[in-house]
Amino acid sequence: MSNNIYTIFRNYVVDAVKQIAPQTPQSLLAKIDVSPTKDPAHGDMASNVALVVSGSLKLAPKVFAAQIAEVLNANPAVLSTAVAGPGFLNIFAHKSVLLAVLPDILREHEAYGASTLGNRVVVNVEYVSANPTGPMHIGHCRGAVVGDALANLMAKAGYSVTKEYLINDAGGQVIALAWAAYWRYLEAIGTSLTEEEYSARVPGGMQYRGEYLIPVGEKLAADHGQSLATATKENADPSIWFETVRECALSMMMTGIREDLDLLGVYFDRFSSERDLVLKGATDATIEKLTAMGLIYNGTLEPPKGKLPDDWEPREQMLFRATQFGDDVDRPLRKSDGSNTYFANDIAYHADKMARGAEIMIDVWGADHGGYVSRMQAATKALAGESKAHLDVVLCQIVKVLKGGELVRMSKRAGTFITLRDLLEEVGRDAVRFTMLTRKSDAQMDFDIDQAIAQTRENPVFYVQYAHARCRSVLRAAAEQQIDTSAESLAQADLSSLENEAEIALIRRLAGWPRLVEQAALAREPHRIAFFLYELAGDFHMLWNRGRDDSTLRFLQAEHPAATRAKIALVSATAMVIRSGLAVMGVAPVEEMR
Repeated sequence: MSNNIYTIFRNYVVDAVKQIAPQTPQSLLAKIDVSPTKDPAHGDMASNVALVVSGSLKLAPKVFAAQIAEVLNANPAVLSTAVAGPGFLNIFAHKSVLLAVLPDILREHEAYGASTLGNRVVVNVEYVSANPTGPMHIGHCRGAVVGDALANLMAKAGYSVTKEYLINDAGGQVIALAWAAYWRYLEAIGTSLTEEEYSARVPGGMQYRGEYLIPVGEKLAADHGQSLATATKENADPSIWFETVRECALSMMMTGIREDLDLLGVYFDRFSSERDLVLKGATDATIEKLTAMGLIYNGTLEPPKGKLPDDWEPREQMLFRATQFGDDVDRPLRKSDGSNTYFANDIAYHADKMARGAEIMIDVWGADHGGYVSRMQAATKALAGESKAHLDVVLCQIVKVLKGGELVRMSKRAGTFITLRDLLEEVGRDAVRFTMLTRKSDAQMDFDIDQAIAQTRENPVFYVQYAHARCRSVLRAAAEQQIDTSAESLAQADLSSLENEAEIALIRRLAGWPRLVEQAALAREPHRIAFFLYELAGDFHMLWNRGRDDSTLRFLQAEHPAATRAKIALVSATAMVIRSGLAVMGVAPVEEMR
């Protein structure tokens, strides 16, 4: 696994604390952090050690920081230290420490940054899980990209990851889909019934009118002819056609969703069916388990705050004691007709995940499900008992699409929306995936189609891929000059000539990649990868541009073969880290720009 210089220096700091104050409790030692500084003038890294520990010793933070500094200054890896602000300790690493990062990268290639942090703990990441009622649109896209990148990130950090999609095929949305698909079937066989007349006879009205259901109707007509239609089409009996139409519509919708996900580069280890769980009695079994635990009772909920819904009435219900586990109210598990609630089915689904060994469950949901988080976390906490299993939820805010500076409107039910496939055809997979990760998932974002295809610095994916292409062009030019550019050879290069501030800044950025992987995984924030790569690309482009004015910074110098090998080693390592980060994001590196 990659050497994380920040972890190494944290160990130096902790050892110094133990030397000065051996009675320091482990709980305080665990809070000590060593992190990169924002300004290299303030050191290569900074530690909060004095702010964390000094209080227990009844010392001023600056006094204790000075004591730690004295111990660290005796360490050959430390060039110098400085106490700053209220007691932060700034640490300047010896140049050799930074230079040693390059051989590490060259030996590990794209595996650089991989961590043992996760210790192979089993993680289930569930994402997309869109209702299979139509093609995927750009709203689904963000959750797909965030979930996929997060799963890749967790694997990079050393967790054992399963990527999972829940097919929501047990609820009212699928019933509505079947009725809409049946209309397209009637249309395909030439019914005289108008859409308005048919919709008036559909329970709740026809909800899905998109043209994407026309192929479903045509498929049903081709396979079944007139056999699914009753003698009086105006009063078609659902018992004759419902299951056949439902299964056909679901199958075709899921085939389309899988194809769209394939175009996006998103692949799942497992597809789970909500309906299968219900049919095998998983929900009832989970309710029985919670009942045996004393967590189910029959009671009447308080009326909701604010204006009461027209259909609200006080009635006794089967309730889960969610408030015992941090929720604000207890939650119903059965409807008035005796059927299970969506919440009950979701509890059973997460119980199934735990039964399959998941210790960490990460669900990626749309922000409109934010009110659902506390109840699901309460339920999983109840089911987990004494185990370490727990649920984390990552929320994705809506995405607004802009084209030509204008907002593009979307309506799934009317069938007028930008499908994921449309977006991929216009912008491309790499631009879609990278752009979706340029903001934190719980922040709203505008997806500007024009910017996503622009070849400017303002387009992050272009800027990063251009940096990689430049690295590759340097390596090709070096090979043409008979320079051995193999990683094995470059790992042995004398790097002492790398001393310019721009070169050191680039190396310092590369050294931060292993820590970034761990911190982003712990925070469940894959967008940090995009930010890191953009800053890394900026450091490389800066070095490239300085070489135009300062010949000593040019990568290929025929009169200085040793310095050239050192610079090529830096270029090769930079390309490897860019590829390592892009792999987490699911974005392809570019060999050359056209």
